[in-house]
Amino acid sequence: MNRELIRAQLNATVEETDFQAFGHRYHGKVRDTYSSGNHLFLVTSDRISAFDYVLRQTIPFKGQVLNQLAAYFFEQTDDIVQNHIISLPDPNVTLARRCKAVPVEFVVRGYLAGHAWRTYREGGRKLCGMPLPDGLKENSKLPKPILTPATKAEEGHDEDISREEIIRQGIMSEASFDQMRDIALALFERGTERAAEKGLILVDTKYEFGHDAQGLVTVIDEMHTPDSSRYFYADTYSELLTANLPQRQLSKEFVREWLMERGFQGLDGQHLPDLDDNFRIEVAARYIELFERITGQAFTPNTSPDPIARIEHAITTVL
Repeated sequence: MNRELIRAQLNATVEETDFQAFGHRYHGKVRDTYSSGNHLFLVTSDRISAFDYVLRQTIPFKGQVLNQLAAYFFEQTDDIVQNHIISLPDPNVTLARRCKAVPVEFVVRGYLAGHAWRTYREGGRKLCGMPLPDGLKENSKLPKPILTPATKAEEGHDEDISREEIIRQGIMSEASFDQMRDIALALFERGTERAAEKGLILVDTKYEFGHDAQGLVTVIDEMHTPDSSRYFYADTYSELLTANLPQRQLSKEFVREWLMERGFQGLDGQHLPDLDDNFRIEVAARYIELFERITGQAFTPNTSPDPIARIEHAITTVL
């Protein structure tokens, strides 16, 4: 996508919404969610977070990419599990069924990357109770995908947790956990297949589930987006792995690495750096590239000069 078009949108992003007329608002790291009876309006903003901090600068078109890519994958996997989507009344908005969310993130990993690698590098040979073999290096493919759950924190850091601890604490029943585990692994397999068709490797991702009004398991939030997932380019994976070089990737890890190079990992006393405009443009371009590559569709950016008013009008029309 033309980077000048992205540059022109730097000052017309969706930073935050606060629509008083649409009911209670839950303000998350990236999404503003409004309750309306049995339905929710999920407004996906252009905010970006890393190490559980929301960065001060936004990324043009990021919310549109996340919203539309999630919808694409929800449709691609509705034979595995139902999802919460009703419609997309705006490029940044999902109208969804209200579900009772499960307070556990189902993180599936096919490769030793990111947090998993950092744990392994420090000597850890178990992650959330799952054993990791000796002899691996950063970005090695795991013998088979593993599930490494995390508690879903309202604020602060999500925490790794094992299946046994989830059941012991009464967070979920054994049967419910195992059902969602199996669904998560099936979704990861489907995502892996779709990525491979497009010359990409789905490295790891997370899924969130809930129960609808009838008590049926429903996948919610997002799926296989660059916020929730990590992708490598398949054509250079083996060469870079052999040479012990960083992988070319399409994911938010690019932003985390940029922050770490500048001394920020979300720890107390560290200074959160500002994203310069050129870097914001580069991040936007990578998100758009992933959308186009995975879906096979051209990304059509909504270049409204007042996206907040556009979103408000779209929700008002539905109501």
